[in-house]
Amino acid sequence: MASVIIAGVGSYAPARVVTNQELAQRVETSDEWIFSRSGIRERHIAADDEACSDLAIKAAQAALLDANMTAADVDLLIVATATPDYPLPATACVVQHKLGVPPHAACFDIAAACSGFVYALEIAYGQLLTGRYKCALIIGAEKLSTIVDWSDRTTCVLFGDGGGAAVLKKTDQVGVGIIGSDLGADGELTDYLYTPCGGSRTPTSPATIEAKGHFLKMKGKEIFKNAVRVMEKVAREMVEQNGLTLDQINLVIPHQANVRIVEALAGNLGLPMDRFHLNIDRFGNTSSASIPLALDEARRLGRIKPGDYTLLVAFGAGFTYGSTLIRW
Repeated sequence: MASVIIAGVGSYAPARVVTNQELAQRVETSDEWIFSRSGIRERHIAADDEACSDLAIKAAQAALLDANMTAADVDLLIVATATPDYPLPATACVVQHKLGVPPHAACFDIAAACSGFVYALEIAYGQLLTGRYKCALIIGAEKLSTIVDWSDRTTCVLFGDGGGAAVLKKTDQVGVGIIGSDLGADGELTDYLYTPCGGSRTPTSPATIEAKGHFLKMKGKEIFKNAVRVMEKVAREMVEQNGLTLDQINLVIPHQANVRIVEALAGNLGLPMDRFHLNIDRFGNTSSASIPLALDEARRLGRIKPGDYTLLVAFGAGFTYGSTLIRW
């Protein structure tokens, strides 16, 4: 049977770096307070003239270069984002035009928040196996700085901007590539992390703007407990479904939201922290860009080698969650 491999990965982070010390000049906080609670030291913030599509394009260009392919090869383009350029059209269409992806390509966005990249992986994987498409470009990109209340110290210290991308294609080689995915969602928990205004339920108005209803709202303690629970669930299920043990997983790349969540997950799984790749200290939470940013970095650092098993695990607003098992 044919399988689907990740032929290339790439990422992009905006040039501007905002440290905890800089944030401490804006809100009542400190480097020690932020780091002890989240593991974050700094985050990248996009320029005023950089939109989500700009971050996505730069990450995509790097991934195509890594795969030794061009935009002309792409016939399926998926952008996972919670911060699109516009309510419509899809940011994927903006990326298609600027990147030079052919007009015959299918292009669309998905909204699964921080789980967006693993959701996009599963969609592209399934479509490539049908034979209808030959090369998929999936991108997770976010400009979260535009939906964060910079006067709220409980949220503004956590998030950053960035983009990550992967190129997928079919191969006849057996036993490599995307082994499987385990996705889920619990819509009962939608109010744990959401932006209350600006959609069809509560359209934009002077009142919603005055009430700061267009910024992220978060229930941190509830998110923590459920994030650890669902990531452990899908990690175990993914490994067991494929006849493996956790000891056989060479590297876990979790969503980079909070280092304490990852520490709790590692403890529950019985894995050492050095089995996890973390870059949250330098990027913060970049939502759908989080996992591809970390994946690209891990590969460049030599932490992923041929024959290795890598497990991606994520959770996000919705309350979405998922895992993807890859053999290189």
